Amino acid sequence: MIAALEVGDAQLESPLGRTSPVVKLGVALGWLVGLAFTLDPRPALALAALALGAGMTFGRIPPSRLVRALAPLTLTAFGIALFNTLFSAANADPGATELIRIGAVRLTSEAIHAGVGLGARVLAIVSVGVVFGLTTDSTRLVDSLVYQGRIPERFAYGALAAYQAIPRFAEDLLTLRQARRIRGLRGGWHPRLIIGLLVLAIRHGDRLALAMDARAFGSGPRTRFRPAAWGSLDLAVGGIGVVALAGALRLAAG
Repeated sequence: MIAALEVGDAQLESPLGRTSPVVKLGVALGWLVGLAFTLDPRPALALAALALGAGMTFGRIPPSRLVRALAPLTLTAFGIALFNTLFSAANADPGATELIRIGAVRLTSEAIHAGVGLGARVLAIVSVGVVFGLTTDSTRLVDSLVYQGRIPERFAYGALAAYQAIPRFAEDLLTLRQARRIRGLRGGWHPRLIIGLLVLAIRHGDRLALAMDARAFGSGPRTRFRPAAWGSLDLAVGGIGVVALAGALRLAAG
């Protein structure tokens, strides 16, 4: 089922929910850039734990909902770690430290370290992304990007309209499957459904573009219905994010 992420009122009224989405997005991107400079799994695991802990306490995200959102992404991180461990070039290096050998399969310490590091990095990224998504309203995110991030209105609100149209793909897919059953064809998955979804997506996009043009998006200055302003909470979250990244990177240096 294709569905947009629903954010509850408790999460929106939490400290993380009231923080500027631009600040949270900046912290997430800063952590991503910082983790790109190290393969040590400790900084990534520390930031992942911090993000999840902040989501449950300051974001008021129920643990059960957090687990459901993270489960498929955690499996992806594990798969990336396993794949990079098994097929690492370090396993073929005679000078690498061999830890395990099963028949023709040779696993070295360097390969395991690199694979676990990549998996931990992916886990940290998805943890931050899930907490960000479960504490951020899409409309407020776009407003913040426009008024605080100075993103062009036409691009920002176009992205919001496209995001809010995501659940419609599930309805379109159901309609196409029902149409196939009426015609006596199989109602399951078929490659031709992709063409139908593409055609419907283009039609929806045309309607959105006409609606935005009718409202004069991008034609000049506009009034503000939901103005976004900076606050002390934004400064606190941004500062904690920078300090957390510095502390995590010190784990790799140590």
